[in-house]
Amino acid sequence: MAPPEPTASQPDSTRTGPGRLLVAVYGLFALSASARAGVQIATKFSHAPVAYVLSAFAGVVYILATVTLAIGSPTARRIAVLSCSVELVGVLAVGTWSLADPATFPDATVWSSYGSGYGFVPLVLPVFGLLWLRRLTRRSRARGTIVMSADNAGEAARGGVAHGEGIRKVQ
Repeated sequence: MAPPEPTASQPDSTRTGPGRLLVAVYGLFALSASARAGVQIATKFSHAPVAYVLSAFAGVVYILATVTLAIGSPTARRIAVLSCSVELVGVLAVGTWSLADPATFPDATVWSSYGSGYGFVPLVLPVFGLLWLRRLTRRSRARGTIVMSADNAGEAARGGVAHGEGIRKVQ
């Protein structure tokens, strides 16, 4: 029988505490970046194609982060870490590019000038997302018991190993 999926009531869920706010902000950015890019691409794509395509990419990254943070399963968390990392790299790269070559960005993207048009939230959001996911991962690992050898398996089954004590790595 498979273990039950994490629920919102579990303390290591991405849907509790600050995780709720994070999902809400990501959802807001997913909606706003996607809608903005859609309108810009549909109405004036030739004016600033690079900026509009990057805005659409940012929207996709925000959608992926929102969904995976809301799901909160271990696999979803790994995908959320990847999407937050891509977002951070994107904000830094596009922010630098937009300052170094403003002619390429006649219209701003979500990530232009490090997200200055959005109060720099695009710059700090992935940092908070990664910190939250790191905290949850550490908490989950601290509560689990991992048996790494056959010798420890019997002891763990009898309750002799708690919170990783007495575990030795098998090479």
